[in-house]
Amino acid sequence: MQQTMKAIGFQEYGSADVLQEFQLPIPQPAENEVLIRVAAVGINPADWMFRKGDFRFFIRGKFPFIPGADVAGEIIQAGNQVRQFQQGDLVYAMLPTTRAGGYAEYVIAKVNEVALTPRSISLMEAAAVPLTALTALQALRDRAEIKAGMRVLINGASGGVGSFAVQIAKAMGAAHITGVASGGNEELVRSLGADAFMDYTRTNVLQTDARFDVIFDTIWNHTFWQWKKLLNANGIVVSVNPIAENPINTLRARLSGSQRLKSVLVKASGTDLNVVRDWIDEGKIRPVIDQPYPLTQAVDAQKYSESKHVRGKLVLVVDEELASQRPMDAFQQIEAR
Repeated sequence: MQQTMKAIGFQEYGSADVLQEFQLPIPQPAENEVLIRVAAVGINPADWMFRKGDFRFFIRGKFPFIPGADVAGEIIQAGNQVRQFQQGDLVYAMLPTTRAGGYAEYVIAKVNEVALTPRSISLMEAAAVPLTALTALQALRDRAEIKAGMRVLINGASGGVGSFAVQIAKAMGAAHITGVASGGNEELVRSLGADAFMDYTRTNVLQTDARFDVIFDTIWNHTFWQWKKLLNANGIVVSVNPIAENPINTLRARLSGSQRLKSVLVKASGTDLNVVRDWIDEGKIRPVIDQPYPLTQAVDAQKYSESKHVRGKLVLVVDEELASQRPMDAFQQIEAR
């Protein structure tokens, strides 16, 4: 096995043009980790936010920094304490964004971050899933505590998180889902399961007469107090803004009535990726991919991501042959051992 690998990253903050190719040693897995040969990696806004220096406190000058939290690929080596997976398994994982490393030919993942990939989609498609699907799942299930029969509004319904949120809300039994996006995305949003659509370029969403039990704001372009008037009694707003649910805002929300404000800070979870995998294989949800790029075009891909007009997700293909593969049935993988 080769000793070094190609990776794309940065060693200073700046525009997408600071991204460059590095030759780095292939990492070695600890006892509870696996080494993954990367087929493809999904692009998330956190990738370019870190690159711009928005979260420099978390990197603390650890350069070169290799972005990429969403990976799909093949396990090449497993630590000696790993029992769930073995060499040759096709897996996907969400890596913590502060560690990342997916813009590379190989990456390390902790065993509890990993799951077998859905059997019905390619590894390229699987790379578009982890962070955004887990964000939507944990927001709706854990923070909003969505129940069958609820009315739900998804703000940013055509984006990476929003496109999964529409489908997951439907899978969890929401009675009525309203998707908010630009008009050109109406067909997509309705195809994902939205019952109603609002074009924010033509309609002031805050002036609708509709009322909701849950509002999931994936854009955070409105405050809780703007959303509040659209909530039913005991309704809840969940925001992807990690600082929305601060002590002051939480106290003000409680004092203003029974409606609540919560934030979602996604957590890596192989267990939750198993839930997502089953839903994908059952045809309940699917990844939406705007377009794939080769890893060598990471600069162009990040520039497009920064435009904030991406439908669903962008994916960087690291290994074209591997990325095109679909795994055998996940249960067969286990039974074959």
